[in-house]
Amino acid sequence: MYHRFGEQKYPSTNVRIEQLEAHIRELASGTYNVLPLERIVDAFRAGHDLPANTVAITIDDAYRSTYTEAWPRFRDAGLPFTVFVATDPVDDGLANFLTWDQLREIRDGGGSIGHHTASHLHMVGASDERIWREIRKASERYRQELGEIPRLFAYPFGEASRDVRDKIIKAGFVAAFGQHSGVAYEGADRFYLPRFPLNENFGSLERLRLAATALPFPVTDVTPLDFSLIRNPPHFGFTVSPEIGSLERLRCYASPGDGDLARIQRLGERRIEVRVDRPFPAGRVRFNCTLPARDGRWRWFGMQFYVPGS
Repeated sequence: MYHRFGEQKYPSTNVRIEQLEAHIRELASGTYNVLPLERIVDAFRAGHDLPANTVAITIDDAYRSTYTEAWPRFRDAGLPFTVFVATDPVDDGLANFLTWDQLREIRDGGGSIGHHTASHLHMVGASDERIWREIRKASERYRQELGEIPRLFAYPFGEASRDVRDKIIKAGFVAAFGQHSGVAYEGADRFYLPRFPLNENFGSLERLRLAATALPFPVTDVTPLDFSLIRNPPHFGFTVSPEIGSLERLRCYASPGDGDLARIQRLGERRIEVRVDRPFPAGRVRFNCTLPARDGRWRWFGMQFYVPGS
């Protein structure tokens, strides 16, 4: 998941052009199976296998550098990508965002467009009326400008709750994506799928290779059930699939908190409970659990939760 390209005033959401070009050379090297995001989702829905190292490229928010920097480079390398577009900044003609003409050019040239609400709404805590108004307004603008409503949704800021997720399902989307690291796979929650964020600090070639070759970490019975936290710190836990071998080298990290190593409690052979000692501040909270696998690869399971403000 990308946001900006060559906009070094925004290092937390930007990748430098030299980083982007290194990523493209790597992804176009023949090691990876780069597919449109919709094809991957459709394979999950149909239960079809995908080749090893299958990757999708996504871009959130439709900043202008998507068109000026990323689009020509991805196009020339033959790499498909999906842009998740909040429609209000486009309609308002804001200088740093794409235009509808540019979005049509990207779509007609092999890119695709995803739904991202109208205003880039903080959906958790918004009223039901506001959420439905945002979805419908954006959907109508996609239909008017592009001739169709996107089937895929990305939660603005990666923020979701069970209630918000249920609305996305009811709205008719076929999948939805957060901003938490991890490997999407057929058995994962299709309406809160992970993506590996890339930026200046987490955009090295080594980071890209780690993400693009990572393996699924299949889990069930994830707690807490709601992505919007009532208890803080949460009692985060999950049950690991029997197909995964030894869990002795499993490590879990929590942020914010400088990626602090969290305490792991094993209940029986497969149940993992993850604990941190201090409450998290309001906002986004991420857990990342990793396990070394074969050939230097990693199994990776991540979750994002939201701590409501006071």
